[in-house]
Amino acid sequence: MQVDLFDFELPAGSIAQRPVSPRDASRLLHVQGNALSDAYVADLPGLLKAGDIVVFNDTRVIPARLKGKKGEGAIEVTLHKRAAPDTWHAFARPAKKLKAASHIEFDDGLAADVLEKLDAGEVVLRFNKGGADLMRSLEKVGAMPLPPYIKRENLADAKDDEAYQTMFAQIPGAVAAPTAGLHFTPGLIDALTEKGIAHTTLTLHVGAGTFLPVKVEDTTDHKMHAEWGEIPQGAADAINAARKAGGRVVAVGTTSLRLLESAADDDGTLKAYSGETSIFITPGYRFKITDMLMTNFHLPKSTLFMLVAAFSGLETMKAAYAHAIDAGYRFYSYGDATLLEKSP
Repeated sequence: MQVDLFDFELPAGSIAQRPVSPRDASRLLHVQGNALSDAYVADLPGLLKAGDIVVFNDTRVIPARLKGKKGEGAIEVTLHKRAAPDTWHAFARPAKKLKAASHIEFDDGLAADVLEKLDAGEVVLRFNKGGADLMRSLEKVGAMPLPPYIKRENLADAKDDEAYQTMFAQIPGAVAAPTAGLHFTPGLIDALTEKGIAHTTLTLHVGAGTFLPVKVEDTTDHKMHAEWGEIPQGAADAINAARKAGGRVVAVGTTSLRLLESAADDDGTLKAYSGETSIFITPGYRFKITDMLMTNFHLPKSTLFMLVAAFSGLETMKAAYAHAIDAGYRFYSYGDATLLEKSP
């Protein structure tokens, strides 16, 4: 499909720069076919049914954005995929200053050598620390890797350290938040449980590639970055049991949906899973297991807008986004959310 089909105009003032408080006070646009209903995230228990199961991503965002120096020149890198305990793929700015064997110095005695220079500003870095030692240094000198449309004078600030993690964050490894999960609070989870709505977690370490624009003209020419994920046996069993009893599978976030769809058999049976996925979902895809999707508003011509168009219909989603813009919804990572019903 032509990428231009997924374009739309978004006023700059619609892009949220900070989240609302409390988290579940965000607005929620419920999309059921051509019907659009305005609600709030706190209303979610009334929009789901007893027996449904809600699936969250428990990945934890690491402080993956670093400022360093190559000689006297400033270099900024954002880690996006671990290759080994001491080796990461990263996006560098300005990448033109780097070549294979370039040496970058960071604070806290942290340093890295460029093993390889790839396309589109991507490099492979080998650090002088690995594993837990590297994570400790990142916690000291790194910053939350906020997407480029969230503007800060410098790196992410102390408020972002808390705001850009979900309440489910357990397994370190993501370099972007599974943002639909940012809307949830313990009180909202209690309300879902009281309604008889179950929940479980999986892990997909979101990569910085999620922010990359689609630069090709046709979707068939776009290459997705691979991301690592895991579905424990207990989560697979809980989801299969809910489906067997007639419950719906509600994915919170495109990350949860992509891993569910990667691991499910054609008949919708879910298996335990551990490995990478580079699934790219566009209109025409047949969803195997996901019945509903809660997700934030996405960028024009992005792979994530293509995914929601596949889930609920391209014209439906264009109409939903136009309504959201007119109604003052807040867009992107710190913005409001949608609750989407799967199109027939």
